[in-house]
Amino acid sequence: MTFKMKKGKLLVFSAPSGSGKTTIVRYLLGKEDLNLEFSVSCTTREKRGEEIDGKDYYFITLEEFKKHIKSGDFVEWEEVYRDNFYGTLNSEVERIWEKGKNVIFDIDVAGGLRIKKKFSQETLAVFVKPPSIDELKIRLKKRSTESDDKINMRIAKASVELATAPQFDTIIKNNDLDTAKEDAYQLVKAFVNDKPIP
Repeated sequence: MTFKMKKGKLLVFSAPSGSGKTTIVRYLLGKEDLNLEFSVSCTTREKRGEEIDGKDYYFITLEEFKKHIKSGDFVEWEEVYRDNFYGTLNSEVERIWEKGKNVIFDIDVAGGLRIKKKFSQETLAVFVKPPSIDELKIRLKKRSTESDDKINMRIAKASVELATAPQFDTIIKNNDLDTAKEDAYQLVKAFVNDKPIP
């Protein structure tokens, strides 16, 4: 796969569910000086709450997803849970780069590392670390969007994901959300301006 236009930067934010990465990514998207646009992933899972197709995710069928896999349309994809697929289309990265913007991803750990491997020069891969697994459980329960079984599944997965943190370029500890947001802003600002990473 070759991209013909000038490449922008890729900012990957990965973390276990409930670590605060989505909140941090939304904060960064509000910073105009970073020139970011959100990469909308495809997923086969059901919509949650207020989610909007084409804004939060492209909600597609399992069959459509498998067609895209077969055609080699994804930068990365993964079956995160059984029959729950997530992936980033090549066309999504191209769309954002064509606008002259940098791409920001709110993506699971395996997907984040795949993007880093594929675009090592253009990517800053950031791992958002929760204070503890116990705190993560509290945050997930507060969401009230999933059953206890689903939450326990996410917690089991979080332990595995936390072990991958050293493979990322940098780790942000989200003990305090405001501090984590500011840390993320300084990191991304340096990276998009080709300055040394603080």
